[in-house]
Amino acid sequence: MSKILILPGDGIGKEIIAQAIKVIDSLNANHGLGMNLVHGLIGGSAYEETGSPLPEETLVTAKECDSILLGAVGGQQWESLERELRPERGLLGIRSELDLFSNLRPAILYPQLANASTLKNEVVSGLDLMIVRELVGGIYFGQPRGIEIKDGERFGVNSATYFESEIARIGHSAFQIAQKRDKRVCSVDKANVLEVCELWREVMEEVSQDYPDVELTHMLVDTAAMQLVRAPKQFDVMVTSNLFGDILSDCAAMLTGSIGMLPSASLNKNNYGMYEPIHGSAPDIAGNDIANPLATILSVSMMLRYSLSQASLADKINAAVNVVLDQGYRTKDISAAGDTIVGTDAMGDLIVDAIE
Repeated sequence: MSKILILPGDGIGKEIIAQAIKVIDSLNANHGLGMNLVHGLIGGSAYEETGSPLPEETLVTAKECDSILLGAVGGQQWESLERELRPERGLLGIRSELDLFSNLRPAILYPQLANASTLKNEVVSGLDLMIVRELVGGIYFGQPRGIEIKDGERFGVNSATYFESEIARIGHSAFQIAQKRDKRVCSVDKANVLEVCELWREVMEEVSQDYPDVELTHMLVDTAAMQLVRAPKQFDVMVTSNLFGDILSDCAAMLTGSIGMLPSASLNKNNYGMYEPIHGSAPDIAGNDIANPLATILSVSMMLRYSLSQASLADKINAAVNVVLDQGYRTKDISAAGDTIVGTDAMGDLIVDAIE
């Protein structure tokens, strides 16, 4: 039996996680999944109850589980806290503590939602790319960092740092994923001005020697951002650093029509994973039954595929999402004229019905 830690978090996190749990309960009852769920705290809700955005109990429980399903963290009410107490520090902390270095962010355009994209249909139709983002290094974690007084004025510093071993392992992750896809990797950097990116490019070339069946190309990050909008289907797998991956994956998400449709996986070397939608906590719509739960439900699918070796059940979830979209049901964020708009809870029920 798999043991999964459920971390609803903040904002819409509780609502979307509730729909994912419906799907898991259905698979447990009707398909012998055998998934045991335990619940924990992270983010702002954890701070309110424990004084920490990442309680020690959450970390201990996480290490006893096989994977994590996360909702979202953050909210305006915690923005005035000291940096180390803010909800986002809980998310960064659990990634670091569990060494979840490989962040997989697929950008897939469902054919039923082609008109939801802001780009022309011929540009995005059939889009299926994977962004592999290094998640526990780079400028988000590098030292020195902080704000200080220097020469009589405030001075801020963050350090973009990578060891070659950190670059190599995310490279291997990207190449291995590409071997199961179209066998093309585009490494994104800023090697023309940043020494850390010169090293990134050198190490990617070295790693590529282990994968002669995979084509490696390089692209500067500003060009990559432009090309994602101009011709996104040219990419198969993109691999990049923490900061660049954060930005590019959100850009790629909007190509699909809504950030509410895209799941993600964060894996360590043993394929232990934390799975979450890539959207935020959206506190402005929390409690209104309008949040899109599909990215969270699809995160369960990724969990089944990448960490729990249950590809057939992952396929069932994906097929159910397609069925519901074919039937014309939409949450508000992905709706168009003629669609049947449903709430968060109803969308979860529709997916369960399609699975069963």
